[in-house]
Amino acid sequence: MESNTFKKFTRSISNRRIAGVCAGLGRYFNMDPILIRVLFVCLFLFGGSGLLLYLIFWIITPEA
Repeated sequence: MESNTFKKFTRSISNRRIAGVCAGLGRYFNMDPILIRVLFVCLFLFGGSGLLLYLIFWIITPEA
């Protein structure tokens, strides 16, 4: 028997604030989603790329 250890990145349905991207990333990397939300906000405020990255993740990532 072969075990499947491949983790799939999906957006969260239950732990979402806007689209579930940060909760999905938190689950994938085994991190608190709040840290990822803060990272996106910092990227947005100090460079503008946070919003663009969030929108790209929202479009290309399927829901769980």
